[in-house]
Amino acid sequence: MDKYSFLNTVHTSFFSELYDKYLVNPDSVEPSWRAFFQGFDFGMESSLDELEIDENRTTVVVNGNKSEMPESLQKEFQVIRLIDGYRSRGHLFTKTNPVRERRHYEPTLDIENFGLSSSDLDTVFNAGDIIGIGPNSLKEIVRHLQSIYCDAIGVEYMYIRKPERVKWIQDWINVNDNHPNFEPERKKHILKKLNHAISFETFLHTKYVGQKRFSLEGNESLIPALDVIVEHAAEMGVKQFVMGMAHRGRLNVLTNIFGKSAKDIFSEFDGKDYEQEIFDGDVKYHLGWTSDRKSDNGNKIKMSIAPNPSHLETVGAVVEGIARAKQDADYQDDISKVLPIVVHGDAAIAGQGLVYEVVQMAGLDGYKTGGTIHIVVNNQIGFTTNYLDARSSTYCTDVAKVTLSPVLHVNADDAEAVVHASLFALEYRMQFAGDVFIDLLGYRKYGHNEGDEPRFTQPKLYKAIAKHKNPRDIYAEKLMQEGVIDNTYVAQLEKQYKDSLEEKLEDSRKEDKTIITPFMADEWKGFENVREWEMMDPVKTTFAKTKLDKIAKVITALPEGKKFLRKVEKLVKDRYNMYFEADNLDWAMGELLAYGTLLEEGFAVRMSGQDVERGTFSHRHAVMKVEESEEEIILLNQLSEKQAKFQIYNSLLSEYGVVGFDYGYAMASPNTLTIWEAQFGDFSNGAQIMIDQYISAAEDKWKLQNGLVMLLPHGYEGQGAEHSSARMERYLQLCAKDNMYIADVTTPAQMFHILRRQMKANFRKPLIIFTPKSLLRHPKAVSKIADLTGGSFQEVIDDDTADVKKVKSLVFCTGKFYYDLLAVKEENNRDDVALVRVEQLFPVPEKKMKAAIAKYKNADDIVWAQEEPRNMGAWSHMLMHFSEAQKFRVASRRFYAAPAAGSSVRSKARHQQVIDYVFDKTKDNMSKPKK
Repeated sequence: MDKYSFLNTVHTSFFSELYDKYLVNPDSVEPSWRAFFQGFDFGMESSLDELEIDENRTTVVVNGNKSEMPESLQKEFQVIRLIDGYRSRGHLFTKTNPVRERRHYEPTLDIENFGLSSSDLDTVFNAGDIIGIGPNSLKEIVRHLQSIYCDAIGVEYMYIRKPERVKWIQDWINVNDNHPNFEPERKKHILKKLNHAISFETFLHTKYVGQKRFSLEGNESLIPALDVIVEHAAEMGVKQFVMGMAHRGRLNVLTNIFGKSAKDIFSEFDGKDYEQEIFDGDVKYHLGWTSDRKSDNGNKIKMSIAPNPSHLETVGAVVEGIARAKQDADYQDDISKVLPIVVHGDAAIAGQGLVYEVVQMAGLDGYKTGGTIHIVVNNQIGFTTNYLDARSSTYCTDVAKVTLSPVLHVNADDAEAVVHASLFALEYRMQFAGDVFIDLLGYRKYGHNEGDEPRFTQPKLYKAIAKHKNPRDIYAEKLMQEGVIDNTYVAQLEKQYKDSLEEKLEDSRKEDKTIITPFMADEWKGFENVREWEMMDPVKTTFAKTKLDKIAKVITALPEGKKFLRKVEKLVKDRYNMYFEADNLDWAMGELLAYGTLLEEGFAVRMSGQDVERGTFSHRHAVMKVEESEEEIILLNQLSEKQAKFQIYNSLLSEYGVVGFDYGYAMASPNTLTIWEAQFGDFSNGAQIMIDQYISAAEDKWKLQNGLVMLLPHGYEGQGAEHSSARMERYLQLCAKDNMYIADVTTPAQMFHILRRQMKANFRKPLIIFTPKSLLRHPKAVSKIADLTGGSFQEVIDDDTADVKKVKSLVFCTGKFYYDLLAVKEENNRDDVALVRVEQLFPVPEKKMKAAIAKYKNADDIVWAQEEPRNMGAWSHMLMHFSEAQKFRVASRRFYAAPAAGSSVRSKARHQQVIDYVFDKTKDNMSKPKK
């Protein structure tokens, strides 16, 4: 009996489904089928010499063993392989490039490469069922495959390892051969949005000759794409859109999607001063915008486009944080109601590492947002760099494969294909809560900006672009051929839109000032803008002891009936003792009680960063793990029924992306204490762009307040150059007027009050705290309960042991170095020295520092002491911001390029030299080189 006779009774679609599963994950297929497919693949991929073909059968030789298969079934499998070839590689053979010839790829999808020939074209194959056309001739199957996979849309998805997603994609694109079938009114609407996009650009080009606007021309179909996403998403229940994009096309999107008045944009082009006094402003294509839009069906949608710097992909991380904050605040039951959209440039998405960091966040508990629609405005050029010099990958979107996200490559000249792909992207996101990418392949009509000459570097390309019709005119011709519009329709549309722009231009020129509308004003109602001196006003941060006792009781008791590591049990017991028996609170207790009190007062707390749940230095233990099951216990979420939520997440090993995300979160949620903690303080340098462009400058540039807290472990303990310094000099150099708080606190009570001040104030500023490492367990770095319940944050802490009359040397210092100096002072009974701690470095507490100088009037020696090198730390900052510092004697390490020595012996010696010089000015460690 023929051992393959059973195959004749199995439907081809069943083969196909099994074969698809085998291709994705061979181990998921039943062993006998797996062996069959392995033999089949081997035979197909081997040379013809290994195939013995007779009249009725094909004999496949595998490792010397012969397997026979009916020829008709062999042909069916060859057609299945052809279909899989189109599914896997069809995107390489599309008509997606409007101005360039595609690169050529081998092998092609010719039927001969799949063991078929022209003689098979009229043969009917059951494999047609797989693409939804039923049993059909090979000629028809190929025609449908060409239409689905090789026209104006190329689809990449076969690397996805979830069969239900693959099937959904195939079912979606098989309908009408992956081509739209829009009603005439929809077509007219697409044409109208294209006209808006093109007319807006030509109007600006005429009225503001040579001014930078980063025109969308060549990719105008982005406007109908975004329009259909917004409209259709509103019908699917989406309530808020959060979008980020860089320069290209931004003004067009602001006007034609977000509803920003063209009048305001014209005012910005005219270079008028701002109405607001406390505001430096930014270029027009960096500004954010928030608006309420009504969809065509009357659905109200909140639209936010985040402000962005010139660092092109930075805003992507911020957008994800904003979206997550909105989801946490209002849509925890259905996070799909907030939709993030990130618009990239092709050179940036391929070249900027931040994109990879953001993509890696997509499925993580602490950072997921239910899927992002990524749209690449693909100019095929970056500034002057050709795409061949801009990446090694086949596509600029290949980062999408990291998360197995589908990618649609679309010809930007085919407006209907663009809208069709946008609908796919939206529906996929809503169905699977996953990321999806659209590669909108167009061109850039002018140079990088409108003042550039692109023919310097791409003469051939720009000769072709100069002759190329815009997508509106291409589409209009198509609609005229279809009889949808007549030859006067576009001219009427254009005149109507341009007349409205002329009217708005005239209105804008009647006004003297530009008014900048605040970003996300609803979220920031009730918060004030304050100046530097107002930042120094005291904020009440006390908390009733009876309430604090209740919080302490909860966070010092593990749940019964669960087994924890002995070290964890001891840790919690020690916390109970330090609060309820010893009244001696360590750093972790001060910090956790700060969170607990804020939670009880209705302020949510979100913390993320590498290893924050336990803490890099094993001090926090905000999350406890049950020993056997690893169930997570968060005691701070067990305080009371009415408390706010405490969220803490160990982050991926990213600084740039995570700081950007958390900054965005804090931007959208001012009543959440949002904290990012660096593993070591200097690791924050991986996020330097976020620090420079957002944290230090956003309020001046974009009128944005933000209360993000950055905890940066800092202190010289002989761990080498990479783990000693949080590079406080960099943050201090960025300080100006009223842009942020910088602190280097020394007690648990100080940590308690500064964190509470951050939320109890009626304004928000970024807060940078240089936090301790060894100090976390220092026996003197403790506080009393009364320091928490009755105290407040002290910008300067005086030396309460000093005898004022005896003090000859007044030493100002910060952070952990205070305890190093204190040990020497106590050991040597130096009552002639007063150690005064400057806990807040910006705004500089001038009055309190001057008061200390006045108090110790017998001190003829005033010292600034720091453990950092002279060119680092806070010394240069003090010189700039505190005029009296010019008379200080400075005790520090010498000038160094590296923050600290790698040798612990050498580091200790340098440290001791500084301490010696603090107490004896004759031992100047700066006078001659020393080890």
